[in-house]
Amino acid sequence: MSAIAAAKGKLIAVIGDEDTCVGFLLGGIDTPANEVEETFKNFVKRDDIDIILINQNIAEMIRYVIDAHTKPVPAVLEIPSKDHPYDPNKDSILRRAKGIFQAEEYR
Repeated sequence: MSAIAAAKGKLIAVIGDEDTCVGFLLGGIDTPANEVEETFKNFVKRDDIDIILINQNIAEMIRYVIDAHTKPVPAVLEIPSKDHPYDPNKDSILRRAKGIFQAEEYR
């Protein structure tokens, strides 16, 4: 788990498996859910983080915390990992968007 510098002094935080974090030149995690939750909550509180990237399978460990985060910043983006494909039905942002924009409204 780590944060890296992005444009204009803001950071992108990454919570992921080792392969994902190595892709961002960071150390990977093999961490219990309570530590993932604590790290996520700390990232959300920081003013210098605009985006949190989290492997979707790790997001599932703390789904109730991620679903409770409704502020636009930091944006929480769920990404696939090497061993776990992305499932749009689990993504909290897409589920919220589907609730706002139902297909029936556009027929």
